[in-house]
Amino acid sequence: MERLVSELQRLDRDESIRCIVLGGNERAFAAGADIGELARSSAIELYYARRVDRWDAIRNLGTPLVAAVSGYCLGGGCELAMSCDLIVASESARFGQPETALGIIPGAGGTQRLTRAVGKALAMDVILSGRMLSAKEAHAAGLVARVVAREAWLEEAKRVAREIASKGPVATRLAKDAVDRAHESELQLGLEYERRLLYLAFASEDAKEGLTAFTEKRRPDYKGR
Repeated sequence: MERLVSELQRLDRDESIRCIVLGGNERAFAAGADIGELARSSAIELYYARRVDRWDAIRNLGTPLVAAVSGYCLGGGCELAMSCDLIVASESARFGQPETALGIIPGAGGTQRLTRAVGKALAMDVILSGRMLSAKEAHAAGLVARVVAREAWLEEAKRVAREIASKGPVATRLAKDAVDRAHESELQLGLEYERRLLYLAFASEDAKEGLTAFTEKRRPDYKGR
């Protein structure tokens, strides 16, 4: 996770990169923590290690981040996927938070982000019973943005990323920030925040380029400024 965060932050600082895809392999996106390591750790060691801060660092990236999920996406891995901006899932994907079977609870946002994504009833079922959600169930509940065939999961995630990257980079970062705020605050505060970001977007060179290109019927040349 430390290496992953470092690499993602490096990409986030690169102005030429306008969207990032994060994926595992066909069998698993990520199956969660090393249980042996957890069993050997004390509460104080875990506290000082600040392991959970790494998930927060991913959530705070400015560049849009697409999770490409195939196979198992469990525990900290599910929390990692939920820290991304949207999830493209293979029909083979399985999502779960099985921590209570080990006598602990999700600690990197699982109880909070899953509940906000799928609602209290389903989150309770997944977290308390250990039930795994299929890709179709996760999509129907609002956890997953798109479900595709097993062989297309990574290519579809890349295609979505290319679509995002083709848009105004200032606008996509601000829009991502505004949607996050809507997800995490009451409506009136979210609306006020959205309006401030709209004016900020409108003041960018990208906005002038995008609007001018539309009137001139040409493809915009965004510079990210």
